[in-house]
Amino acid sequence: MPDPQKIDFLINKFPSLLRTLPGDAKGTWGVMNAQQMVEHFILSVKNASGKLSHPAVNEGERLQKFREFLFSDKSFKENTKNPILGEQPLSVHYPSMQAAIDKLQTELNYFADTFQKNPGLTTLNPIFGELDFDGNVQLLHKHALHHLRQFGLLASS
Repeated sequence: MPDPQKIDFLINKFPSLLRTLPGDAKGTWGVMNAQQMVEHFILSVKNASGKLSHPAVNEGERLQKFREFLFSDKSFKENTKNPILGEQPLSVHYPSMQAAIDKLQTELNYFADTFQKNPGLTTLNPIFGELDFDGNVQLLHKHALHHLRQFGLLASS
């Protein structure tokens, strides 16, 4: 069972922290502005809840190493590249930062509700393989902390 504090962080604290950022804020690393990062995170949540899917990019020993990292206490490094994203950030789809955060909140609530209704559900993450609720919470929490550090909303570890 996932850590209830991580779930609470994702659903409540993370969106609240994001609301303090202007949409055009630049991170201390990377190419996305704050709104692009929020919209990127929306896609991650949609993947976790099964609304979006991408083919797996890792298998065998490589997949095992990625999963060991996922379930460790290690943080994503600055400038970690996502192999399914290009070099340039995607264009924004929402009219404002607040609209993007509202959509993120909707998707986070949907994610939690989906797994509450389907406790045995797994979804395919293209990098980390099949993940249950615990695995998806672990990934989304680690991912959220990474972006909070990127935008100076959390001290680097």
